[in-house]
Amino acid sequence: MSQIASIFKREFMGYFATPIAYVFLAIFVFLSGIFTFYMGSFFDRGQADLNPFFQFHPWLYLFLIPALAMRLWAEERRGGTIELLLTLPVTIPQAVLGKFLAAWAFSGIALLLTFPLWITVNYLGDPDNGVILAGYIGSLLMAGAFLAIGSCMSSLTRNQVIAFVLSAVVCLGFVLSGFPMVLEFFGAWAPSFLVQAVSSFSFLSHFTAISEGVIELRDIVFFISLIVFWLFVNAVVIDLKKAD
Repeated sequence: MSQIASIFKREFMGYFATPIAYVFLAIFVFLSGIFTFYMGSFFDRGQADLNPFFQFHPWLYLFLIPALAMRLWAEERRGGTIELLLTLPVTIPQAVLGKFLAAWAFSGIALLLTFPLWITVNYLGDPDNGVILAGYIGSLLMAGAFLAIGSCMSSLTRNQVIAFVLSAVVCLGFVLSGFPMVLEFFGAWAPSFLVQAVSSFSFLSHFTAISEGVIELRDIVFFISLIVFWLFVNAVVIDLKKAD
């Protein structure tokens, strides 16, 4: 655990060593407010809740999380510091987990900075705070899944732009997998069990259920399983490419 903690501290503090972290946080909070109060028609709805806030999270993460994850390994490989990292008394799984946890904690801070929205809806009305808390938990889990995918894609290349594009494309696939047009496409030629399998990988369906206050074990397991799977693949890729 001490090795993971060391990697975590190194990566987490590294975010705040440059203005990029503050720009990311400012953009996240700003866009969250725009999506909630304007694009989400918060005032027109006449209802004090954060549903408009959470419904845009998958689309917000689709661009911001790959931007956060693209540097995790691509920058290490481009700068040649990955060799130095792997010569330290730390295993590849420990390095992968430490980097991921640092990025996840940073995204958690971005979420925490949206607390004025929570305060606002409580000032304007009497929302179900249990549902709001569930939405934050679901959003953090979904961010972790996005980050695990982004970390894995970042380990495939030295180019951060390519890592961003790969991450965005793969994440978009998980977001769109529950859309009717996608299911209709598979339903036209694939057996029903395959269509159901594709639908079950939808970020939207699992996150929407949690954000509505229905925290079921299957939704939690879905996001945790995705995180574990992509981090495992991430470690395998780093191991295969460490000699490159």
